[in-house]
Amino acid sequence: MQLTATFRSLLQLFRDVFTAPTFATFVTLATGWCLSPRHRYITEMIQAANAVHRGHHSRYHRFFSNAAWSIDDLYDALALQAVQDFYPEGVIVLGADDTLCRKRGLTIFGTGMHHDPLISSRKRAWVSWGHDWVILSLIIPNPPWSPTKVWALPVGLRLYRNHQGLTKGKKKEKAKGKSAQRKRPVDPNHRTRPELAVELIARFAQHFPQRQIVVSGDSAYGGQSVLQHLPAHVDLISRVAPKAALYRPAPPRRPDQKGASRTKGDRLPGLAEWAAEATPWEDLEFDQYGLHATLQVKTIRALYYKAGKDRLLTIVLVRDVTGGRPDQMFDCTRTEWNARAILTHYAWRWSVEVMHYNAKQMMGLEDPANRTAQAVQRTAPVGLALYGLTWIWFQRVGHRGWSYPERPWYPGKEEPSYADILAALRRQSWRDQFPGVDWEQGGEETALARLIEFASRPA
Repeated sequence: MQLTATFRSLLQLFRDVFTAPTFATFVTLATGWCLSPRHRYITEMIQAANAVHRGHHSRYHRFFSNAAWSIDDLYDALALQAVQDFYPEGVIVLGADDTLCRKRGLTIFGTGMHHDPLISSRKRAWVSWGHDWVILSLIIPNPPWSPTKVWALPVGLRLYRNHQGLTKGKKKEKAKGKSAQRKRPVDPNHRTRPELAVELIARFAQHFPQRQIVVSGDSAYGGQSVLQHLPAHVDLISRVAPKAALYRPAPPRRPDQKGASRTKGDRLPGLAEWAAEATPWEDLEFDQYGLHATLQVKTIRALYYKAGKDRLLTIVLVRDVTGGRPDQMFDCTRTEWNARAILTHYAWRWSVEVMHYNAKQMMGLEDPANRTAQAVQRTAPVGLALYGLTWIWFQRVGHRGWSYPERPWYPGKEEPSYADILAALRRQSWRDQFPGVDWEQGGEETALARLIEFASRPA
């Protein structure tokens, strides 16, 4: 079994990442990954690609655990092609976030207890055991074949590992009544989630030194560890903590002033005080992907001194007039943008959450069962890269002449979901195996067409 020729040609984007034998293994695994209707275990991918007798099965395991190639080089190639196809000019929009892939087993490299948003609530936060991936995504607003939706395509990721902090003393010490905690040596290689995000942003930005880049992230990616380390041509939009200390810009130095110049002006009111002030609100109506609401906003220019020091930010205070959301503040390093532009770009982040869901449910991001360090840090990322490659394929080829399956109970659907895109790739790959069949004549009436339609549906 092979993928359709138009998709196989896209795999050549990664040709320079691998040696010739390793690239052949990659093509086989990519075929199995995209066509498998079951979990993306390596053995399942071998079967889906019809490669059971094409070399020993350990060859495919070694591709992830021992072969000489770099996952960063793979994502660099994907990012360059994605920007060429979706952002040939203008400002490049990115989203930074992390997602939890649940796992079982204590011997899997990189696993730990991480916040699980699916089972948490506002009243209580819960954790689950698994891998936490920090992912940088290219945000694609309103492509021609989907004019009302926003999509996300991964362009980099890192595995976050929990910090080894304080631990209790040995059982022998406990027996002696020593309940004090002892501190383990600090791991010099440990990186926080924001630090990993900065690494990904810097790597992406170095490929586009002449382009302006805007990154959206939640409050976890808006503090000092991100704002103070952004490349010069990268801007950031993020949420501001309700109790954040905001200041006016530093006043000009007076001629008779003694001592050092001030680095910040007077402190501005906090969120609650600012919202209660008599200054008027501006009404903004939003009816777009990720945000359907009528909001009231106030805007100021201020220093978020603890996070960005002397970097002036646009601060937007937002109130939902329907009462569905609490008052929130957002900051943006592009001071020429108004509140509508800032909130529009931040709302596009919802496409990142949709990408996480699609990658887990339909491309098996949580499925790989590897345990060793290098295999863990390669297997799931390869699947996520193939997720991004399906978007490039659909943008180039897949949307041409594409139509929905006949569904009388769903007549109003006008734009594809990712399930439709993956099904289109599989359907075309299956049809290519039968070059003598006239699909226009047979359509849904032939048994072969119905069988292919069934086999093309994502699990």
